[in-house]
Amino acid sequence: MALAVRKQLLYELIDRLDETDHQTAYDFLMYLLDRSRKERMVWERIDETDEEEALTKEERQQLQSDEGYITGGEAKREFGLQVDLP
Repeated sequence: MALAVRKQLLYELIDRLDETDHQTAYDFLMYLLDRSRKERMVWERIDETDEEEALTKEERQQLQSDEGYITGGEAKREFGLQVDLP
């Protein structure tokens, strides 16, 4: 869970920066804003994608087939995993 940070605290931190670091702080804040915008755009495109349309005919057949399916326990034994799998 992310901790809530008051905007005032952010302002105070910026005020305490040496003037030579202002450009770096600005660049980083712009990077965060750009990253946030791009992530939103990616998720919006994913939400717009028709799940059935995103799969090829071969992929749909593979999903409906039991061929090649192994249980979590089988995978654990085969690969020597130390985690609990369903």
